[in-house]
Amino acid sequence: MGKTDWKAEAKALKKKVAKLREKVGEVVQDLPKVKAPNPVSPLAPAGGFPDLPVIDGVEFSAVAAGVRYANRTDVMLVRLAPGTAIAGAFTRSSTRAACVLDCQDKLASRVSAGAGAAIVVNSGNANAFTGKAGVASVKAVTGAVAQALDVPASRVFSSSTGVIGEPLPHDRIVASLDAAVDALDAGGIAMAARAIMTTDTFPKGASATVAGDGGPIRIAGIAKGSGMIAPDMATMLVYIFTDAKIGAPLLQKMLSRQVDDTFNAITVDSDTSTSDALIVAATGRSPAAEITARSAIARPFEAALRGVMLDLAQQVVRDGEGATKFVEVRVTSAASAEDAHKVAMSIANSPLVKTAIAGQDPNWGRIVAAVGKSGAKADRDRLSIRFGDILVAEKGWRAPDYREEDGAAYMKQPELIVSVDLGLGKGAKTVWTCDLTHRYIDINADYRS
Repeated sequence: MGKTDWKAEAKALKKKVAKLREKVGEVVQDLPKVKAPNPVSPLAPAGGFPDLPVIDGVEFSAVAAGVRYANRTDVMLVRLAPGTAIAGAFTRSSTRAACVLDCQDKLASRVSAGAGAAIVVNSGNANAFTGKAGVASVKAVTGAVAQALDVPASRVFSSSTGVIGEPLPHDRIVASLDAAVDALDAGGIAMAARAIMTTDTFPKGASATVAGDGGPIRIAGIAKGSGMIAPDMATMLVYIFTDAKIGAPLLQKMLSRQVDDTFNAITVDSDTSTSDALIVAATGRSPAAEITARSAIARPFEAALRGVMLDLAQQVVRDGEGATKFVEVRVTSAASAEDAHKVAMSIANSPLVKTAIAGQDPNWGRIVAAVGKSGAKADRDRLSIRFGDILVAEKGWRAPDYREEDGAAYMKQPELIVSVDLGLGKGAKTVWTCDLTHRYIDINADYRS
C-alpha cells in the first residue's frame, strides 16, 4: 500500500469513527440518566414517612417511566371514586406550565355528577415553557389516563415537576400506564409520595382524623418540595385526600382560607416555580354526615385540614435544599397585617440573614437591615428583636442585658425562633424558612446533569 493510499484510508476511518461517536452520543443523550439521591436532610422528621390512614375511594400507584432518570419511580397515578369533590390552588406565575393551566380550566368547568376522576404526576420534567408541544403532551397523558381508567378527560388532573424548557417525553408516561393501572392500591400512598420527588431528600406525608357526625372523617396528604420555594401558591406539589362528604364549593372555600397561613407562609429561596399545584379531593365515602357551612363539624374539619396543610408546608422547609436549620420568623405589633407579612418575608428571604444562621452567627444587625428594607412602616426606637426567649435589641439599641455568647449558643440549635415586635399596631404574621448553605449551590449547580 502506498503512502497516499494509507493516508486516504486513515482519513476515511476517522470519518467513520466520528459518525459512530455522533450516533452513540445521540443514543446516550436520549436514554434516561442515572443519578444518586441527595443525602437525607438533618431536619427530616424522626421515624421516616408516617403511617397514613387509608382513604376510602382513593387508590395509588407509582412506576418508573424513565422520564429523566433510570431506575427511579417517576410517575404517580391516583384513581378517585365516582362523585369525588375536587378543589385546588395553583402558582400564579405568569409562565406557569401547560398542566397548571389545564387543571385551572378543568376546575372552573362543570362536571357530571357521579363522574370518576384521576390525578397523574411525573417528576424529572416540568413541561413548562414548552409551547404548543407542552399542551399536546398534557392532552396525550390525560387522554391516555382517561381511557385507561374509563373516566372523563375533563376529570383527569396532571402535574409535572422537574427541569423547565425541555419537551416532556410523554410517550414514556403513556407507555407506563398499563403497569400503573395494574398496580393501583388503596395502601400505596407512600410509594406515590416518593414518585413525585425531585431534589427532595425524603417523602412528605401528614394526616388527621376528625370525629364526624356518624363516624370518623380521615385526611391524608403528600407533598414534594425542596427548592424553588416561595409564597405565590402553591410553591410545590401537594395532594390531600379525605373521605369527607363535602361539596366542591365549600371545600374550595376552606382550602382558599387556609392557604396564606400555610403554603404561602414558607420560603426556602424566594423563587416561585412554574408548575406548582395543590389539589384536595374528597371522596364522600366516610360514614359521617355531610359537612355543610352550618354543620357543627365544619370548623373542626377545616382546622384539621389546616393542620395537614401546615405540617406538609413545614416539611418542605425542613427539606430545603442544603438546609441545616429550621427557622420560625414571628412578627408582631405591626401597623397592619400586610406590613407584618412584608417584614416577616424580608427577614426570611434575606441571604444575609440566612447565611448568618447557617454560620451560627447571631448577627442581629442583619435582622434590623431586613426590617428596614421591607417597605413596611417601622420605628427604630419602638421595635425589639428576640432570638428565642433572649431579648437582643430594643429602644433603638442592643438590649442592656444581652450577651453575644448567649446569642451564639442559641444559634447552635437546629430549630430557631426569630421574633420582631414593631410596637406600632396589631398586625402579626408567622412564616417559616431555613438557612442558606453552600450545599444549596452544589445542588442547583448540578440540577440538570
